[in-house]
Amino acid sequence: MKDNVVQVKSYGFALRVVKLYRWLCEEKKEFELAKQVLRSGTSIGANVEEALGGQSEKDFNAKMTIAYKEARETHYWLRLLHDSGLLEDKAYQSIIADCAELTKILGSINKTMKDKIKAEIHNS
Repeated sequence: MKDNVVQVKSYGFALRVVKLYRWLCEEKKEFELAKQVLRSGTSIGANVEEALGGQSEKDFNAKMTIAYKEARETHYWLRLLHDSGLLEDKAYQSIIADCAELTKILGSINKTMKDKIKAEIHNS
């Protein structure tokens, strides 16, 4: 079975977010922002998994759209953690790059699905 790029990347990203959450709680004693980034960052992969097991194209598209929104939200929380001084530059640059890549992949999937739906409507 061929690996699904968005599935692999969203899972790997979720693992990084879990580690970041632990570090923020243990080292920085930051719990509220840590919980926010944990929720949105792990939700990306959960929604990708749901999309891949979707019952229909509509179901797939809905879950991928949610995954995209969660990636955008995670990007926000990461920026806030960095700009508030809780996340150092080196760690931030690495994880924000992964988040941005995931957001681009999900955005591309969503655009492809929208274009496909428009073409199906136009051809029917």
